[in-house]
Amino acid sequence: MEAPGGTALYVCSVLLILTAPSHIFSTTTEVSSDFIYIPSLVQHGIEGRPLLLSVETRFPLDNAEIQGTWFHTRPSGSRTMLVTFTKEGNIPNMMYRNRLLFKEPNASLLIQKLNQSDEGDYHLSLNIEFHNKTGLVIKEERTVHVTVDVPVSSPVIEKNPNYAVIEDKANVTWTCSVGRGTRVVFQWLRDNIPLGPSDRYHFSQDNSTLLISPVRKEDKGIYRCVASNPVSHGRQSRGLELNVYYGPYNLEVNSGQGLRTGEVFTINPGELAFFECQADSNPPNSYVWISKSRNSTKVITEGPRLEVLSYRLAQAEEYLCRAFNNVTQKQDEAQFTLLVASLGTGKEKQTQGGSSISPLAAITVCSLFMIGCFLLFFLRRTCNPKRVLMSIYNRPLCEQKKRHRSGHEDATEDFGIYEFVSIPGKIESTQVSCRSLARLESVQDMHTTIYDVIRHVPETPSHSLLN
Repeated sequence: MEAPGGTALYVCSVLLILTAPSHIFSTTTEVSSDFIYIPSLVQHGIEGRPLLLSVETRFPLDNAEIQGTWFHTRPSGSRTMLVTFTKEGNIPNMMYRNRLLFKEPNASLLIQKLNQSDEGDYHLSLNIEFHNKTGLVIKEERTVHVTVDVPVSSPVIEKNPNYAVIEDKANVTWTCSVGRGTRVVFQWLRDNIPLGPSDRYHFSQDNSTLLISPVRKEDKGIYRCVASNPVSHGRQSRGLELNVYYGPYNLEVNSGQGLRTGEVFTINPGELAFFECQADSNPPNSYVWISKSRNSTKVITEGPRLEVLSYRLAQAEEYLCRAFNNVTQKQDEAQFTLLVASLGTGKEKQTQGGSSISPLAAITVCSLFMIGCFLLFFLRRTCNPKRVLMSIYNRPLCEQKKRHRSGHEDATEDFGIYEFVSIPGKIESTQVSCRSLARLESVQDMHTTIYDVIRHVPETPSHSLLN
């Protein structure tokens, strides 16, 4: 006797089958039934690795019998039976028995080691018969598409032509290829910056070819190719340089002397002026300096540098610098006028350069300042005022009075305020040296005070200090 639960399940299944739309049981690549479930109907496998075609059954296997078959349809259209199975066992194709593993009883199929011949559609046909007396058989079919991706090998790039090219006159074709890899996508880089289509950049359908037409100056740089597919990411090629001959561009004449106003250079009389002619070019330009007058022109010198002596100029003179690229056969010219006039000092000279004070003037000022400081230091060391005063105070009394041997021949010169200074350690020597002075000046006693000396100064009525 069957359990009530089993009978209810059976009745529900029959009702579902009878009321379900017809497309549920048709051959389709979409999961549209509750009896079996395939997580993905498109599988990407990697060559040399296993791939599982998973199938989940959503009905109780104990209450049903199943019988199914897996088929493989290649892209060419040929179809091969891989395995036939039931709930109790399976019968594999003998040609695939070492490469296929049937995961019974849930109808999954494992390809143990993929190769490119395994690519194609895998079709599952499954018959389900429930354990009841009605003998109802449900047929389910699913198709899984399998792609086998081969990892990308290192790409290789080529350039045609493989030599340097001239701008606006040549085209360059870049080609990128790989030894192994499927569904490869290519990306081009110049100096590690991705390139895209433009009016001069043309790509093939898979981006494996890049055509630059025509080549210009901005196209120079290091080119690389990046190859990728679903199982390989960012395989870069080695870099190749594109060398482009171009120019001359942006021709300019510059000078570090004088004052420039537009195309007129003014220099001081007697000044030696240097001029530089520069232009962007590959290969480097050849330069010619030309002096122009009303009646004729004359080639002065060749090279990027011109030297002019101002005292040789009688009046304003016009010059021209001509740059020529020997490879591109292009040239450019820059013309200017040279005047000799006094620029003066101060603000006039400051405007001609970039700095307000020349390096030579700064060095001169610093040198004079250092010399002055050294002289002041030397005079201070050799003529110390304090040392001079001390030397005066240390002189013996006899030296101070050496000029007045008779005492007071001219008393007006001795008039003044005197200060007695006592110097330790000098008393004895001073007294000994002054003994002769006591004998010579008998009218004055050695103990005469400062007040006595001032008192004996003769007065001159006509030149009195009171007047």
